[in-house]
Order: sequence, then structure tokens, then C-alpha cells
Amino acid sequence: MNGDKSPPPALPGFAHINRYWDAQHGAYVAKILPGEYFVTTQGEAIVTVLGSCVSACIRDPVLGIGGMNHFMLPDGDAPAAPVGRSARYGSHAMECLINGILGSGGRRSRLEIKVFGGGRVLDAIATDIGKRNIDFVHGYLAMEHLPLAAEDVGDIYPRKVYYFPRDGRVRVKKLRDLANRTLLERERRYRREVEQAPVGGEVELF
Repeated sequence: MNGDKSPPPALPGFAHINRYWDAQHGAYVAKILPGEYFVTTQGEAIVTVLGSCVSACIRDPVLGIGGMNHFMLPDGDAPAAPVGRSARYGSHAMECLINGILGSGGRRSRLEIKVFGGGRVLDAIATDIGKRNIDFVHGYLAMEHLPLAAEDVGDIYPRKVYYFPRDGRVRVKKLRDLANRTLLERERRYRREVEQAPVGGEVELF
């Protein structure tokens, strides 16, 4: 397979996701942005860049069906509130991804879950959104009795994450030299949008 060929057919509901040939990894890659998720049955990789946001990478290791989401929780009325708009939004992000995998043939009892992100990168925001995202996803997995296979969370750096659902590999690059503020501005904008919207393998560091 090479970049001269079209990417494999996307599952229903994912045609809008940007996909391209990545020569370095020898695979088609789906790039997801804040608020998006992607599920594949075709052996594609999925990539995103995370600041204080969190991504869950989930797959059925028997079938090689899997996907990734990218979400941030709004502050809500009180940072300590265990249930609120933020928890409901986080649940929605996780449920969309899990249901997408199960709807494509995956089995809940076999799900392998890895979690990334939650860095403290939005210094202008008083509350640590990254930690709240980490606490949320840990709490969600415990509540749903879903085991966590691996994670790389916290710290102060943004991350670029590549996920390969077919074999479960994850590549995480810490962006220590991120010079521009595009990521931070994108996360701030996404956070405002979320708050205003209606409620509705191994890890390789390189």
C-alpha cells in the first residue's frame, strides 16, 4: 500500500475525518481534533496532539478493531463536583468510542484500554484541567469495570500520540520544544465551545 492509493473505506459516520498516507509509519493515518473520535477495522493508525485534553485508545485485540477519542471536560459550576456537565460530556466521549467499537463487532469483555494526555499546559486557567481529565477517565473506567492496560498522563508537556489499533502499539512524543501557541489556543477555544454546547501492545516513547 502506498500514498498513490486511496485510503480504505471509512466506517459510517467517519468520512469527515482527515486521513492521509504516513510514509514514516507505512500506514494510512486518521488525524482527530478535540471533540472527535475515530474507529477503524482496516488497520489504520490514528494520531492526535494533546495538551490538557485526554485521549482513550481502545481496541478489541482479538479482532484488531479499535479507535481513539480526544476530549476535554468543562469546568462546570464547581471543580470538585463529582457529577455534572463535565462528567456527562466525558461519559459521552467514552461511550461514543466504546459503542463504535462494539457496533463494529468488538466485544466489551475483551476491550484493551490505554489513556494519554492530561498535561498541565493551560497555565492561565486556575484549575488544573489536565488533572481533572485524568481523574475523570480513571473514575469512568473504575465505574464501568474496564481495566486500564497502560497510560502516559500528567506532566507539563503536550504530546503527539500515534495509536495502531490492529496490534495495540502506541507511540508518544513529548513536545518539549513546542514554540507556537496554536495548541493552547485551540484547547482554550474548544473548552469554551464545550461549556456553551448543550449537554448531550506497548507504549513507546520517542
